[in-house]
Amino acid sequence: MKPEPTEPDPPEEKAAGRPLGRRVLLGTLGLGALGVVTAPALQKGMEGFLGAVSGKDPTGLTGLLPNGGGFRYYSVTASVPNKNAENYRLTVDGLVDKPASYTLADLRALPQTRLVKDVQCVTGWRVPGTPFEGVRLSRLLDAAGVRAKAGAVRFTCFDGAYTESLTIEQARRSDILVALRMQDKPLGHDHGGPVRLYVAPMYFYKSAKWLSGITVTEHVKPGYWEDRGYDVDAWVGKSNGRDDDPTS
Repeated sequence: MKPEPTEPDPPEEKAAGRPLGRRVLLGTLGLGALGVVTAPALQKGMEGFLGAVSGKDPTGLTGLLPNGGGFRYYSVTASVPNKNAENYRLTVDGLVDKPASYTLADLRALPQTRLVKDVQCVTGWRVPGTPFEGVRLSRLLDAAGVRAKAGAVRFTCFDGAYTESLTIEQARRSDILVALRMQDKPLGHDHGGPVRLYVAPMYFYKSAKWLSGITVTEHVKPGYWEDRGYDVDAWVGKSNGRDDDPTS
């Protein structure tokens, strides 16, 4: 699931199936925005173009363009397995006293928090007032019993590639969710369902899709896009060389 680059360009990848360079995708984003506000025929043509480009764009940037249906998302991998209530599991482990494994039913049974904030892509694209609902990450950490030497939380995803990290202090914020719903509907597969991370105050690449693991660690380890040049601390308006309005 990827949103977005910024400041210095990550090195452009040449191998098939690798992320496209920043300049190419920023141009694509500009064209997509034009398609949204112009005639339906042009928009349809642009969506066809973006669909073709997305097959060579595992960054997901082309998939973050709005269209008539709202969001479109793509993966950083060629394919992602589908998970459902029967086979989904979220593990919590690492520097904790009580490792746990949650089914989808377990997560749904916990107290739910609903947030309505803007989704902000680091390329500058924003979707205002987007509802997310789920379990506060802090609740799962408290239930696991985080050990004193813990300093960070690492997130892994069942696409087999995407990772993210937060500091313990960031992870305990009240606006960080293990999200089960988006736009007042259960999270579908294309949106990172059945469970994804939602980090409201940071650029959307921090909100890892297809969440499968929460591991408490001693130190922050850069995630998938941070290994490719993005900021580890991705506060909206305060990172990646941007000055966007905060999402709060």
